[in-house]
Amino acid sequence: MLTPKQLNRIMQTIRDGFDMPAGIEISMECNPGTVNEDKLRSYMSLGINRLSIGLQSSDNNELKILGRIHDLADFEATFTSARRVGIKNLNVDIISAIPGQTPESYLNTLTYVVNHDPEHISAYSLIIEEGTKFHDLYAHDGSVSTSPSGSVGRPISAEERKKDDPTTVNINLHHSDFLSDRPPLPNEDDERRMYYDTRAVLAKAGYVRYEISNYSKPGYECRHNNVYWTGGNYIGAGLGASSYYMGYRYRNTADMASYLDMYSDGKGDLKHREFTHPTDKDSTLVSDRLSLIENERIHEDIQKLSVKDMMEEFMFLGLRRMDGISRKEFADKFSDPYDVIYGDITKKLAKEGLLESSGDRIRLTDRGIDVSNTVLANFLLD
Repeated sequence: MLTPKQLNRIMQTIRDGFDMPAGIEISMECNPGTVNEDKLRSYMSLGINRLSIGLQSSDNNELKILGRIHDLADFEATFTSARRVGIKNLNVDIISAIPGQTPESYLNTLTYVVNHDPEHISAYSLIIEEGTKFHDLYAHDGSVSTSPSGSVGRPISAEERKKDDPTTVNINLHHSDFLSDRPPLPNEDDERRMYYDTRAVLAKAGYVRYEISNYSKPGYECRHNNVYWTGGNYIGAGLGASSYYMGYRYRNTADMASYLDMYSDGKGDLKHREFTHPTDKDSTLVSDRLSLIENERIHEDIQKLSVKDMMEEFMFLGLRRMDGISRKEFADKFSDPYDVIYGDITKKLAKEGLLESSGDRIRLTDRGIDVSNTVLANFLLD
């Protein structure tokens, strides 16, 4: 939606506030049909080197059910244009467990995407949120619950429990009159077939599953995804943006008037301060940053995570990755040996065939991934 001129202003502000090393990943989300070759060339000239395109499904009827404004032809044009202008790192998003979707139609989507040979594929299960039209239509007959079956194979992370998971596909449609026909949700057997087809088809095509919902060609793992799953710091700039920094989770106000007021009420250095990114080597800057998080009116829903919270998130998020977690990294981060905190539960889950250890690392087994919601619940600390 941004013009190249608008995006240039944003990128210049970021360059003014941060070091931008060579080879940095700069990724942009793109809805099919919203760009053309001229726009894409302009974005590339600003440093955009990764494009994530939200296909969701290759079935036009399923796209209508999801309330998408694009069709398959729009995706085809966008993908072709991106390749033509020279973008060499493309992600395609797809969704399973869509109402009315069948294993056959989902397999068609998988095949269609693989044939386009993107560098990265994100394959999510549909989550139907309370308070949405989808939930209103499906909750009354018992076909969906607050823990939807659409989360097969995808763990509920600590961030999700805080309603702040950057990868959850949440459907918030309040205007879908066409849903009065209520196409059925896939049953559990069909969902599991879609889940297993995803793994099999993408593996055969040469995609490496590096995280429960993400697959890539070697060397094309999404860097910002890996920051989330390894508990790294990230700063969200702009209206409603979420951040995690130094054990604080917070977001900017989503109210436009309040947000704009913060930049016009005499706090002349706020822009610089919002982008300040001190390191833990400078205790003064860190102290200033934490004070800013707590005191600035622009920040809302501020949560200071306890050590217990951070330990749980280390496990919930880290075990999403196929590499799993490191005992040494756990001890370095929390000053407690891993086995003192989680040794007993790790042994129990290993005996059940749900976890495995290899040297320093602990990861979910294939069986553990299949029931990951249940497995990860064991890492909650009472």
